Amino acid sequence: MKNITVIGAGTMGNGIAHVFAQNNYIVNLVDISQDALDLGLATITKNLDRLVSKDIITEATKISTLNNLTTFTSISEGVKNADLVIEAATENVDLKLKIFKQLDAEAPSKTILATNTSSISITKIAAVTNRPDKVIGMHFMNPVPIMKLVEIIRGYNTSNEVTKTIMKLSESLKKVPVEVNDYPGFVANRILMPMLNEAIETLYNGVAGVYEIDTVMKLGMAHPMGPLQLSDFIGLDVCLSILNVMYDGFKNPKYAPCPLLVNMVQAGKLGIKSGEGFYDYSESRKAEIISQQFK
Repeated sequence: MKNITVIGAGTMGNGIAHVFAQNNYIVNLVDISQDALDLGLATITKNLDRLVSKDIITEATKISTLNNLTTFTSISEGVKNADLVIEAATENVDLKLKIFKQLDAEAPSKTILATNTSSISITKIAAVTNRPDKVIGMHFMNPVPIMKLVEIIRGYNTSNEVTKTIMKLSESLKKVPVEVNDYPGFVANRILMPMLNEAIETLYNGVAGVYEIDTVMKLGMAHPMGPLQLSDFIGLDVCLSILNVMYDGFKNPKYAPCPLLVNMVQAGKLGIKSGEGFYDYSESRKAEIISQQFK
């Protein structure tokens, strides 16, 4: 397994492409937008420069990483030689189903199809393909070049062979893969999102302010980042989407998103990506936050 295709050049997609390329895989990065591809490559280059400046990697490693990357605006061109395709598009079930139908039609029959979804059913995604045994979840954590965990999610029909292959592949990236089963939110978000939602409820109910809630959790619970700041970092729209998936999947009111979260997303206050969420983010502040991740 040497040729990897990543679908989507956004935050997660360019991070996944970065990690594979840095570990000597040949990577095709695919997006429908050339601007998104250019921005993705610029982000990878900037993050590599930070790693070089901190003596984590050498300049030669940076150059070889960039040389391992090729960009495409065509899925059919980007996947024709792929051993593994990882979809990292927006967390939208209809979009993912559409992409996987196309991947199934255009990727070689031997190709494993993976999704970086953080909550959507692997079984549901696999059902639109003719290779459900070769469909699996690879849920990387953000920022991908730094975070060690990869949730490996088995769909109902995912084969043992494919699961073992992806577990071993993840280890080759110097990641720690953890195998989990296919239920809404998997493990990471099933536990994390209700906590973030409860922090938003605490703010919504006037128990304390943003700074106070985050300070209690950082200093009292030893969390590296407060839950409201973390929600901003993940993206409030993403948090809402994941909570909706879990609420729809379990029909349990404990997963119902807080009305404040719903209103903020409707108002376009999405966190760091929009420049405002529970906190304000100037361009310089965004750069500072991103830089801190690579310390």
